[in-house]
Amino acid sequence: MNRILIDMDYAIDILVRLLRTPSPTGYTDKIVHMVVEELQALGLEPELTRRGAIRAEIKGKQSSPDRAIVSHLDTLGAQVKRLKPNGRLEIFPIGHWSARFAEGARVSVFTRDRSVRGTILPLKASGHTYNEEIDTQPVAWTNLEVRLDEQAWNAEAVADIGIAIGDFISIDTGVEVGELSGFINSRHLDDKAGVAAMLAAAKAVVENGLELPVDTYLLFTISEEIGSGASAILHGDISEMVSVDNGTVAPGQASLETGVTIAMADMVGPFDYHLTNKLIDLCADFDVPFQRDIFRYYRSDSASAIEAGSDIRTALVCVGVDASHGYERTHTNAILSVAQLLTLYMQSPPTAKRDAQTLGDIEGFTEQPTEEIIASFGKHD
Repeated sequence: MNRILIDMDYAIDILVRLLRTPSPTGYTDKIVHMVVEELQALGLEPELTRRGAIRAEIKGKQSSPDRAIVSHLDTLGAQVKRLKPNGRLEIFPIGHWSARFAEGARVSVFTRDRSVRGTILPLKASGHTYNEEIDTQPVAWTNLEVRLDEQAWNAEAVADIGIAIGDFISIDTGVEVGELSGFINSRHLDDKAGVAAMLAAAKAVVENGLELPVDTYLLFTISEEIGSGASAILHGDISEMVSVDNGTVAPGQASLETGVTIAMADMVGPFDYHLTNKLIDLCADFDVPFQRDIFRYYRSDSASAIEAGSDIRTALVCVGVDASHGYERTHTNAILSVAQLLTLYMQSPPTAKRDAQTLGDIEGFTEQPTEEIIASFGKHD
């Protein structure tokens, strides 16, 4: 196994292109085409599900047990709830995010045949008119509306330009990369920073001609923000899967905007003991900076796979993101560290050889160090 060079110029370039490609859940076709083209440029042959989840295989020495790495292409967004009498739009959120972070956002509204620009504003947006009421109105989606950059002053005029209930609304990212500081500010770093790390890792593995021990599948899902995630793209030979997502940087959390954040558990429960500790050991053995964390109000592609009945080991590695689901920020070092860990993971042997069997006897089954710990306690009695 080798720690190989990550092309960070590529990682940042692909991240910016991903961030500038609208992909709210349910409106992901364009970004699917983009990622397929990137995978094809690496010499891979991606396959798509009916709705557009992507699976691309990097061949290894043996075909079973397979492993997978997954990230999601979809982001938060909104839909048109109602055409209002004043010519503005009532909106309905896609995914779980606060209306607080929608205020002031520039947006694109996608009709059947065009896009219309606009701005999300609170109902009382002018201090010159409403005085202190602009500060006391509640934070709620029902207190927001989209002001369109069109001369449409009533609902009929809005309908005439082609906007209808259910049209998708994409939120501008406002991406900014600090060339000196290394900080990246943008909406939707969840999970486009994870996608960029995955693609950079794949590029490094392919271009260095590494011979992997087992087949590795790169998975890109399109509905993680609404909970369905990786449930439709797995196949029975995949025995372990590492999800790549964002780690929440906030008071009370151990996640950082640098290094890899390795999640020990999320709101669905603990991740696989052996796979998670394997990732920790890889970081320690190859000097990849990392920290561990647990997330109370968070789920990932791993959760949807387990809930769908997949009998696989799962783990979660994260790019640390400050103000997740808001005005987000991360650092280039986090993307680099995640990509480095993924290349090491792809070069590592299967977590358990026995996992090649879907069912078997106890021989070769993994062991957690319970007896050894109990014995050590006894020595101190």
